[in-house]
Amino acid sequence: MNRKLLLILFALIVILIAAISYYGIKPSVKSETLPEIELPQGFRIDSFAENMGGSPVSYPGQNPGTRMMLLKDGVLFVTVPKMGRVVALPDRNNDKKSDETIIFIDNLNNPHGIDYYEGWFYIAEENRVIRVKDNDNNLIADRDIIEVLIDDLSAGGHSTRTLKIHNNSLFVSIGSSCNVCIEENERRAAILKCTLEGKDCKVFAKGLRNAVGMVIHPVTGQMYATENGRDYLGDDLPPDEVNLIREGKNYGWPICYGKNIHDTDFDKNVYIRNPCMEPYETQSLIDLQAHSAPLGLAFYYGDNFPQEYRGDLFVAFHGSWNRKVPTGYKIISIDMNDYSVKDFATGWLNDSNVLGRPVDIIVADDGSLFVSDDNAGKIYRIFYGE
Repeated sequence: MNRKLLLILFALIVILIAAISYYGIKPSVKSETLPEIELPQGFRIDSFAENMGGSPVSYPGQNPGTRMMLLKDGVLFVTVPKMGRVVALPDRNNDKKSDETIIFIDNLNNPHGIDYYEGWFYIAEENRVIRVKDNDNNLIADRDIIEVLIDDLSAGGHSTRTLKIHNNSLFVSIGSSCNVCIEENERRAAILKCTLEGKDCKVFAKGLRNAVGMVIHPVTGQMYATENGRDYLGDDLPPDEVNLIREGKNYGWPICYGKNIHDTDFDKNVYIRNPCMEPYETQSLIDLQAHSAPLGLAFYYGDNFPQEYRGDLFVAFHGSWNRKVPTGYKIISIDMNDYSVKDFATGWLNDSNVLGRPVDIIVADDGSLFVSDDNAGKIYRIFYGE
């Protein structure tokens, strides 16, 4: 019996080692005081909220903690997909710490994207989009006022659904069903545009493998989105991207990536000229390090940071899972005048230990940045001075 148990234990150890190697599972280390996070001179980082679904290990893709955020009347709302809920994090005494974690709504199916417009909270689940109200302002959704706007979103593959309200329309980003393939459903790997009631949904832009982060420029009103490139083309291909999203445009996936580069590893067809140079194909706006997994993004027009950061685009890198030398696990800033990229907050990857994985970024009312972390289950606050 002992020999049999030893053999079973040995087999389990082998399986665990193989999983760590193949699936990119890494140990996760809790950081209480955040001394590991490096920022430019004068900046500081602190925890605004903690203990929201973190994990002792770091998994590829979604980790079980906090994801996308919304700031409404000074209250931070955060989706926690693996818990099936949205939570509210009020700071009533203005001490820059959440007072409590209130379950705004639960029993949802992988809730991810969230936005607010004219009395309604819009929430994107994996298979549908709903909207709810909080008429008594107690930070708990009114269960008797829930409207299902879209109920036929395809599940499987990339499960995140991100949404934005812009110009009286509802935009929903739906990732691909695969790593690289020709989608049978035109709604996959695309951004939909619908009415605010979820009607008349049409493909607004396509060829976007997994546009997890979407943001509307506060000055120009243009839409930007991050893009996670396909796997298994090596450590440095294809580039991850930031794209300027325009109606009717095709951003290339699965045939093309980056600056109109043809993916000949997938598309074996022979063309007279580069198929990525057709008029309907749109090249990336900004190429980023492959496998960085850029997710949330935010333009900075707040009053807390030095003037040099005004207008910059901040992007959260969730981090690689299948690169020989890990990359990402940080926040970058992009100068939108020349598209130069600089590290802004680093240190969530310490040797082989993962301290956290940044997901979403939004600008707070006081000009600081809120950053969500689905591995540590935290919300960070980054600010200048004080």
